[in-house]
Order: sequence, then C-alpha cells, then structure tokens
Amino acid sequence: MKSIQIKAPAKINIGLSITSKRDDGFHNLETLFYPIHDLFDMLKFEVDSHFSFKSNDPALTDDESNLIVRAKQILEKVTNKKLSVKIYLQKNIPSGAGLGGGSSDAATTLVCLNEMFNLGLNFDTLANLALELGSDVPFFLRAKPAIGKSRGEKLTLIDLEITKPIMIVNPNIHVSTKDAFSNIVPSKPKFSYENLVPRINDFSFLKENVKNDFEENLFKLFPEIESLKNMFYANGAEFALMTGTGSTVFGIFNSLQDAESAKEIIPNEFFTFISVL
Repeated sequence: MKSIQIKAPAKINIGLSITSKRDDGFHNLETLFYPIHDLFDMLKFEVDSHFSFKSNDPALTDDESNLIVRAKQILEKVTNKKLSVKIYLQKNIPSGAGLGGGSSDAATTLVCLNEMFNLGLNFDTLANLALELGSDVPFFLRAKPAIGKSRGEKLTLIDLEITKPIMIVNPNIHVSTKDAFSNIVPSKPKFSYENLVPRINDFSFLKENVKNDFEENLFKLFPEIESLKNMFYANGAEFALMTGTGSTVFGIFNSLQDAESAKEIIPNEFFTFISVL
C-alpha cells in the first residue's frame, strides 16, 4: 500500500468528571466520548524516499513536536524501523479546543502507518502507544461512542446515537492545561455513565445531571465561555455543555431549523459547525 487518505474525526464529551488525583500526577476521570464524524481533519500518507510533514496550518508544519510527528517517531522507536513517508494534514478541527483534533490525528497516524508499513502491531500495543501520546488518543483508534475511565484510556464501547443536530462553537479562546486544572476539586459524579446511556436523548435529564467539572473554574477565568453556553439555552438548545477542557461549547437542538436559527447570532469570528449525522 503506497498511499492512504483518511478522515480523522472530532469528538465531544457528554459529561466529564474528575474523580481523583493519581500518584503519577495525572487525574482519574469518567466521561462519555461521542465522535463527531462529519467534522474531521483529512490526512494523506504516501510512501516516499524520505520523511516530510506539511499542513495547511503553518503553525503545525513548523512544529516538530506535534502529535502526528511524535506518533511516527514512537512507531519507529518500538519497531526499530525508519518510516519514510510523506504526510499532509488538512486541518479543519480547531486546535486546543476540547474537540480532540490533535489526538485524532495521532491515532489515525498510528493506525495508518502500522498498516502501510506492515508493522504487525496489534490493537493492544497501539493502544499503549496511543496513551503515551495523550489521554484521549486511545479513544480515536476506533472513534466509536464509549465510556472512558482511568485517564480516559479504559474504554467501554456503547451502542449510542444522538438523533438530533449538534451545534459546536469555539470562541477562539485558548485554554491551557494549567488553567483547566487550577482549582479543580475531584469528586464522584452523581450518576453512573453506564446509566446515562439509555437516557442520552432525555435532554431534561442531561441538563439536570450531566456536568463538566472544568466549567466552574473556566467560566470564572473566561466568562465568554459561560455566556456562550447561556446563549445556547436562550436560543432553543435542549442541552448544552462545554467539551473537554474547553473552550468549545456544544448544544443539542430539536431540529436543524432551530440550530440554524441559533447560528445566526453567533459572531462570525467564532468557529461554528452543525453536525447532523
């Protein structure tokens, strides 16, 4: 196989609970990962005489520490093989927005290079390598709805479909990991994510019970994010929540017409996408 072109989808977190601090410095969490397959980065891999990486985003092209390059390097290290490949990334998912774009790109790179160069690494090995790259990278190896625990890598696949439009808005605010975790107080969620699954389309239940533990602190630091969530509810969203460690907020609407109507008041400089899959 000399070339592969593939989509790397985004995700949202329907609830994100930080349950405890770990001895290794990370935090244990519980969340429900939900892929957004119609919002995606596009990656192209081609066997070449030497390695190169380019992107439509110049900041990524010039950053040798980006997750795509690191994924390639980690495969070379574990297999002791030089992977001469030309990689091009069409970046569509906002970076550092809680949508998992970089993690999705990394997971896609692991899977595609393993296949392209016949490296023979099994899924469990790829999952371990994915976790070295980031806590939510393992989810994107399959990119199917899943409950995530531990750092997010302990995944239970679930049969789940949200049947209504999801509007995703990023207000162009960069949230650092330090800001996100400052003043975070671990606690157990008041429901089990397993019990959430059969009620995923009961939006009054979601509004009452599902939270993102990062919201309280980040709303204080960046009131614009809270205003965005309030805007969703003021304009017909049945459920709205910040995803990941911010700053993106998503809202679930009863109909595409309702979502399109709400979209009209979103500032043009914000990234806005309506998922209808």
